[in-house]
Amino acid sequence: MALFRRRRPADSETAVAVDGFWSQWADLRDALASSVDAGTPVPDETSELLGERVRRIHPNLRWEVSRAPTPDPIDLTASFDDPDALFARLDAPASASASYALTLSAGADDDARVLAERWYRAAPPDADWTFFPAVPADHTGLVRPTTWDDHELDLSHTSVALRVDHASGRIEIGVYHPDFMFLPEEVQRGVSEHVAMLALGEDDFVRWVSSVNPLVEKPLDPLPPTSIPSVVQQLSGVGASGGWVTFQGRIPLRGALQITARHPLHRRDYPALSLYVQVTTAYGESDEDRLPAGSSASALDAYALGLRELLGANGALFAQQTVGGQRTFHFYLDPESGVLPEFEKAARGWSEGKVQITSALDPDWSTIDQILRPIRRQLDR
Repeated sequence: MALFRRRRPADSETAVAVDGFWSQWADLRDALASSVDAGTPVPDETSELLGERVRRIHPNLRWEVSRAPTPDPIDLTASFDDPDALFARLDAPASASASYALTLSAGADDDARVLAERWYRAAPPDADWTFFPAVPADHTGLVRPTTWDDHELDLSHTSVALRVDHASGRIEIGVYHPDFMFLPEEVQRGVSEHVAMLALGEDDFVRWVSSVNPLVEKPLDPLPPTSIPSVVQQLSGVGASGGWVTFQGRIPLRGALQITARHPLHRRDYPALSLYVQVTTAYGESDEDRLPAGSSASALDAYALGLRELLGANGALFAQQTVGGQRTFHFYLDPESGVLPEFEKAARGWSEGKVQITSALDPDWSTIDQILRPIRRQLDR
């Protein structure tokens, strides 16, 4: 039996703040759009109202209005090693026809980022506006002039130096612009972080960047800022393994133990997923190590893929463990999506043996952290 079946109470503090924001959105949208069209600051009264409603969601959230960025096309013929990545992109709201964007920014605060995601998922349809729960990457901004504290710089002259710290799994970025030698250090630093943010977007900036430092001398091997995402992709392992690792061992009397898990896994990867669901299945056909074989191995793969497709952007498989003739799947779901009952029904459709399902709220991801701890130790050696 599941330990958690209901959505979060509608009168919870966060739900009230998010609902209050969207119920009053119509009072703000036209004034915000007018300021974007005119290229002028948002009027003080509107700015105060918007800021107050955002702070009610979380005091560390900031907001920004702008022209809507042009979305990158989704190549459906491309190979996606991770179906969840494709589902997330397809689930994103269409913004090709939107004129304006409202973006919330949590900075390095993961708790605020979770609530920004709640705000984003509750957004009503609006043909004129698109919404972002974190600052998106914007490579077009890297070839345009920008003004920082009354200093105008052409960012197309920017180059970077990158150093990957494999021990920490993070990147040190040095940013060079020929005008830095004439600018105060605080302006250099602000522009440097702005360049890194444009290249990566806020979430990847928080995930992968350990430091950003301005450079007054051109690097020996300069790179364009648009190269930073490819370095992040290599560091994350997505290009080679789809972001999954597998380890095997043995347990006395039970046989081989196999663990497959997402790695690296960051809280920013799935900010709305805080409901842990464990699904344990027995299977019929196994090898001498009691690991699934033949038709059972194929059936388990199809079973997991079907559950992931059902969840779409409302959940994800984080890990699976196989030992002693059983496979345990570790999922995390969005508790506010209402998908849990349908997910449980589908999970009970396994035909080769008994299915056990338990669930509990785990906003800190303590369960998956415990599962991944020995994997991380192995990888750090």
